[in-house]
Amino acid sequence: MSTTQSERLRELLEPLVNSQGLDLEEIAVDSVGRKRVLRVVVDSDTGADLDRVADVSRALSAKLDETDAMGEGTYDLEVGTPGAERLLKEHRHYVRAVERMVKFQLAEGGELIARILKVDDEGLDLEVPGVKGRKATSRRLAFPEITRARVQVEFARKDKKDMTEEEEA
Repeated sequence: MSTTQSERLRELLEPLVNSQGLDLEEIAVDSVGRKRVLRVVVDSDTGADLDRVADVSRALSAKLDETDAMGEGTYDLEVGTPGAERLLKEHRHYVRAVERMVKFQLAEGGELIARILKVDDEGLDLEVPGVKGRKATSRRLAFPEITRARVQVEFARKDKKDMTEEEEA
């Protein structure tokens, strides 16, 4: 049996989120002054648009209203997506970040910023950008070599459709 409120809430809400075609990524209960806030983060392989988030929010609210999972007192329910600079924790997070630039904290120390090209069960194939006009290089990282990974926001990224054949190669 679960011991923490977050674990009990996850057990209650995760099947409902999954039935909506989404993954329950995070759940947290925070106190903000006298008010409690239940924050739920959802996502899927195809993303979660505003309509899907609103649908799951209504479903979660109805489920919470019919149970005493949040206990006595009022609370606010906030349902959202992981955001642009999400942490990558699960294998599915890495899969969803293919073609994205990611900052890795390495187990051996130091950090690496690279684009994820491919994900398999053992690790990642990466493209490390060249520095000062040098060409990009390839690198393989096994999952045990990574202590932390976070997606980076790119403002001037070229999409593949905008690249010439030479740049793509």
